[in-house]
Amino acid sequence: MSVALFTHPAALAHDTGQDHPECAERLRAVLRALEVPIFSPLLREVAPKAPVAALQPAHTAAYVAAMLALPPEETTYIDGDTVFGPGTLEAALRAAGGAMAAVDAVMEGWAHAAFVAMRPPGHHAERDRAMGFCFFNNAAVAAYHARARWGLKRIAVVDFDVHHGNGTQDIFGPDPELFYGSSHQHPCFPGTGMVREQGVAGNIMNVPLAPGSGGPEFRAAWEGGIIPAVAAFRPELLIISAGFDAHVADPLAQLRLREADFAWVTRALMELSDTHCPGRVISLLEGGYDLAALAASTAAHVRALMRL
Repeated sequence: MSVALFTHPAALAHDTGQDHPECAERLRAVLRALEVPIFSPLLREVAPKAPVAALQPAHTAAYVAAMLALPPEETTYIDGDTVFGPGTLEAALRAAGGAMAAVDAVMEGWAHAAFVAMRPPGHHAERDRAMGFCFFNNAAVAAYHARARWGLKRIAVVDFDVHHGNGTQDIFGPDPELFYGSSHQHPCFPGTGMVREQGVAGNIMNVPLAPGSGGPEFRAAWEGGIIPAVAAFRPELLIISAGFDAHVADPLAQLRLREADFAWVTRALMELSDTHCPGRVISLLEGGYDLAALAASTAAHVRALMRL
C-alpha cells in the first residue's frame, strides 16, 4: 500500500522548555523509527502551512485571531502545560496543514493512507480554547477541509490516545454528520469523556477505561463498541488521532497497552475503512511521552497502515 508520511522540521522548533513532556525529542524519536529499511516505501512529503481561513470552520475567528496575535518572540503560558513560544505558530500551522495535505493525498488517490508526524498535537484544542499542549485541532481542521474541498459529509475521527480528546468532542458534538469515538483512561486529564456524552445525534461515543486496563479491555472497547459504531455511521473518510501514551511504559497515565495492541486496532480500522470509505484513512500523531515506547508504537502503527 502507498502510504504518505507528512512532516516538517518546523515541528522541532516548537520549544516547550526544559523537562516538558511534549518536547521535540518525541518527534525525533518517531522519525528515527521510520528511517529503517522497512519504511523506505513511504512517500515522504512536506507538511505545508494551513491557510488561516482553513482553521476557522473548526475554531472561532476570534480564537484564531488571538493565537495569531501572540508575540512570536516571547514565551506565553496559555496554561500550566500549554506553552506558546518562538517557533510554535509555524509548527502549529504546519501540523494542521499536514493534516489537510493528508486528506488531499488519499482523496487524489496517490496515497492509500497517510500519517502526519508533526507536533504540537491537536485533540485537546477546543473551538475557542488552547489546552493540553494543543493549539489547533488538527483532526477537526482536516475534517472540515474534506468537506470544503472534496464535498464529503460524513467524517469520523477515532482516538486511542490515553487522554480524552475533549477538543474534538467539543467541535464535533453539535454536528450530526461528524462522528467522534474515543477510548481513554478515566479518571485522567482532562476529566471529560463519559459514556453519557453522546453528542447531538449519538455522534459521540466514549469508552472510558479504568487505570491498569490492558490489551484485553482495550480490544473489547474497540471491537464491541467503537468499531461497530463507526461502521453504523458509514463514514466517507476515517481520521485517526493516534496517541501512544496508553503504552505501559508511558509516564503520564496508567493504561498497559503494548505495540501489538496499537497494530491490532490500526488493522481493524483499515479493514473497516475498506468497507465504508473505501480505504481512505489518515492518521495524526497525538500523545506518547516515553521515547522508546513512542518510537516502537508508532512504527507498529505505520506498518499496519502499510498493511505489512
